[in-house]
Formats: sequence, C-alpha cells, structure tokens
Amino acid sequence: MSSDVLVSRPHYDSRAVAQGLPEKDAPAGPELPQPSSGSATAGYRSAKYTTNEWFSNYRTILEQAGTDHHEARSIQRESRALNQDTEAATSRTQAQGTRLLGERLQEIHYWRSELQRHIEQLLADTEALLALKTRLEKALDATETPFAIVTDNLTCRTRRLGPDLVRDSVEEELLKEVDLIRSIQALLKRTTAQVVSQIKMNRDAKQTLELDWSDKYQAYNFDENGGRHSNMSPDTQHHPSSATMQEQVCNHSSWTKFTQDNLSKAMQEEQATSSLRVLVERMLQDTTEDLRVQCSTVDRAFSQRCAELIEAKTQLEINLVEILEQIGAQEKNIVALQQAIHNKEAPLRVAQSRLYLRSLRPNMELCRDEPQFSLEGEVRQIDASVASLQQQLSEARGSLSHLEASRMALEKDINCKTHSLFIEREKCMTHRNRYPTISVLSGY
Repeated sequence: MSSDVLVSRPHYDSRAVAQGLPEKDAPAGPELPQPSSGSATAGYRSAKYTTNEWFSNYRTILEQAGTDHHEARSIQRESRALNQDTEAATSRTQAQGTRLLGERLQEIHYWRSELQRHIEQLLADTEALLALKTRLEKALDATETPFAIVTDNLTCRTRRLGPDLVRDSVEEELLKEVDLIRSIQALLKRTTAQVVSQIKMNRDAKQTLELDWSDKYQAYNFDENGGRHSNMSPDTQHHPSSATMQEQVCNHSSWTKFTQDNLSKAMQEEQATSSLRVLVERMLQDTTEDLRVQCSTVDRAFSQRCAELIEAKTQLEINLVEILEQIGAQEKNIVALQQAIHNKEAPLRVAQSRLYLRSLRPNMELCRDEPQFSLEGEVRQIDASVASLQQQLSEARGSLSHLEASRMALEKDINCKTHSLFIEREKCMTHRNRYPTISVLSGY
C-alpha cells in the first residue's frame, strides 16, 4: 500500500454541466483529520468522508432525483398538453384554410362565370357589329346606283331643245335627290366609322376580360390543387419562403374591385353596342325610306311632266292640223284671187278698147255721151275691183306667210316636245326602273 495521503474528490453538478450552466463551487467540507504522525499506523489510515457527509450526500442525491423526477413528469404533462393543443390548433387552422380555400374557389368560380358570360356577350356583340358593318358597306355601295341614275337623268335632261330646257319640278326633285344621296353617303360613312370604333373597344374590353379570366383560371387550378392537399399527400414539400408576404400583393377588396371594374367597362361597351345597333338599324330604315320616298317623288314628277308634254304635244298637233287646213284654204283663196284678177283683164281690155275707139271719133262726134260715161265708169269699176282683189291677194299672201311661220313653229315645238318626251320616258324613266330595292338599300 502506498504511503501517499488520499484526499476527497470534488463534487460536480452533472445536471448543470448538461444544461450548460456555470458550475457551482464545491462546498467546503470539514477539515480532514490530520494523519497521525505515528509511523506505525501510516499504512492503515486514508482520507474519508464523515458519516454526516455521507448522509448529507445520500439525501442530496435522493432530493435531486425526486426533483428531476417531478420536473420530468411536469415536462411530459406539458408536452402532452402542448402536443394536443398544437395538434388541435393545426387541425383547426388547416380546416379553416381548407374552408377558406373552398370559399375562395366558389368566389373565383362566380367571378370567372361572370367574366365568361360577358366575354361571350362581347363576342356576340362584336359579331353583330361586324354584320352591321357589312350591311353599312353594302348600303353605301348600293347608294352608288341611285347616284349614277340621278346624275344620268340630269345629264340627259341637259340635252333638251329650245324652250323645253327649263328648270321644272323634275329638275328640282332630282337636285334634292342628289343632295339626299350625298348626305346619306356621308352619314353611312360616319356610322361605319362609329361601328369600327365600337368593335375595337369591344375587342379591347374582351381582351381585358380574357386576361382576367385566364388569371382566375390559373388561380382556381392552384387553389383547387392546394385544397386537395392533406397530411397524407405525397406531393407536398417544404417551401419556407412561401409563407412570407410577397411584394405588390393586392388585398381582397382591390382584387374584387379590379374584376368589378373590368365587368363594369364590359357592361358599358355592351350597352353602347346595344344602343349603336338600335341606332344603325333605325338609321338604315330611315335612309332607305327617305331614298324610296324621294324616288317616288321624282317618278311622280316625271309622270306629271310627261303628261304635260303629251298634252302640249297633242294641242300643238291639233293646231298644226288646223294651220295646215288654213294654209291649204289660203292657198286656194290666193289662187282664186289671182284668177279673179286675171278674169278682170278681159273686161278691162274691152272697156279700154271701146274708149280708145270712141276717142277716135271726128269733130263734134267726140262728145261725152252716156256710153262714154258708162265706159269710163266701167273702167273705173274694173280698176277698183282689181285693186281690191290685189289688196286682198296681198293680205292673203301675208296670211299664208304667217300660217307657214306658225306651221314651222308648231312643227319645231312638236319636235322639241317629242324629243323631250323621248328623254323623259325612254332615257330617264326607263333608267330609273333599275333603282335599288328596299332590301338592297338596307344592306342585305
């Protein structure tokens, strides 16, 4: 046995070391008995605890074990309670999240259905406007035919002759028809531009709704997939950064307002489209009716003018027949007068010859007796008759000249009326038979 002196081991708090706490200083024990200085007992003595220290250490260990036991049981109870609480809280929050996702899916489905409905409505409205645009273009093209007809009528009527080249009711109605067609063409062009602009706005609104619908479709799929996840799902993963608030994330009210604003804009365009369609339909109906009414007015003016021309031509022809009869009678009258004048030459020669022979009587035989007076009176009477007949012949010839002038004027005017009637009936009214129908003017 060694002769070294044995000393006691320092006491360490193993629980403090395990918990990382600073070690407490070891309690100072009672002074150890000094070894005997006797060399005889040096090999039988060692440094040992006292009985009190042994009991104290024993009781300390028991107390520490009891404390640790109670502390462990308390921690276990708290752990079980915490586990139950966290499990219940997790189940509640998960169930709430699933419920909110379901409500969110219903809300997205509602707004997506509304978007889909208005997208289809805008598509139908746009197709209807495209059909109206086609009708407007056809109606505009159809107005070219009436314009060509009326301009041709005006051009043909400029070829009327003489006094028939007059600004009558037909020409006034034709000029009104020209102004009407030009105003309708301008109106159709403006309306077509409005329809094209509305089509563009409808397409812009439809594109906005389609983008919103596409976003909601993707969001619906994401939320639907998320709502199907459970604790047993094999495709769930840890995404720590997904729980952080993303930048530029809208709230529920702004999200709802965004869709409501898009739908409000779409409904405005739908209402504008509906109003425009009604306006275009009414405008096409009014313009078609105006054109047909003016066409009927012009046709009536042509018919009235033709009736006037026919009546005037008939009166002229009747007068021409009378004039021709008078010309024939006057020519016969002139021949008769000439013959009468010619018939007076023989009696005049007889009377003048008798007077000449009586002027040859000699001396006193050359007297103014009754035969002399009679012969002189006869010569004067024949001269007066010839003068009267010549005067009447001159008047008859003047009348015949006037009759010939009237005949020429009547024939010329009849030719003018015939030419005008040919233009009115054969050129103008025949051409107007190709006037477009109501359906063509309406764009069908």
